[in-house]
Amino acid sequence: MKVAIVDYGMGNLGSVARALAVLNVTPVIAEYPEQISAADRIILPGVGSFSDGMAHLAGHHWVDAIAQEVQTGKPLLGICLGMQLLASLGTEGGQCAGLNLIPGTVKRLDALGCELRVPHVGWNNLQLSARPNPLFSGIPDGTDFYFVHSFAFEAADTGNVLAEVDYGVPLTAAIARGHVFGTQFHPEKSSKAGFRLLKNFLEFSPC
Repeated sequence: MKVAIVDYGMGNLGSVARALAVLNVTPVIAEYPEQISAADRIILPGVGSFSDGMAHLAGHHWVDAIAQEVQTGKPLLGICLGMQLLASLGTEGGQCAGLNLIPGTVKRLDALGCELRVPHVGWNNLQLSARPNPLFSGIPDGTDFYFVHSFAFEAADTGNVLAEVDYGVPLTAAIARGHVFGTQFHPEKSSKAGFRLLKNFLEFSPC
């Protein structure tokens, strides 16, 4: 299996690559859009601001390339900022159009009603949706994952939300639309549960 990690200058590629190595997968660090066409899976990591992330993707011609691969049915997993970039719109650094792969808007935590300290940093347990999804196969409700974020995904369709985290208010922790997935938490930094989620993504078979 070929797994491409998108290198657009905004991601901690090393930790994702090391996690995949634990799962006996050697990823391709894709520095150019053409490299993802030969992959079976795409991972879009990311740290930083929404507007900067989209500027980097657009500036290096990733936007159309990712859209084309998703249209073919290729599974994609966005992590942290990578999940947020799947949205229609982001508000960090001014309103900015996203990849629009999963309809929704990314907003600062306090704009979503959170009164706790921003950013949300540390381990927190998930409340899984009542609708099972293969991404969380073998992962019990209430499992802890590691978060670092100041913004969160507000889904246009709550049916796309796979899990929430309680940080003063319910926040989207994982999302999916068909074969496109996103996690606000870092599975690569979330010990055995995170590795299980990555394994589930690698084993996911689109219908």
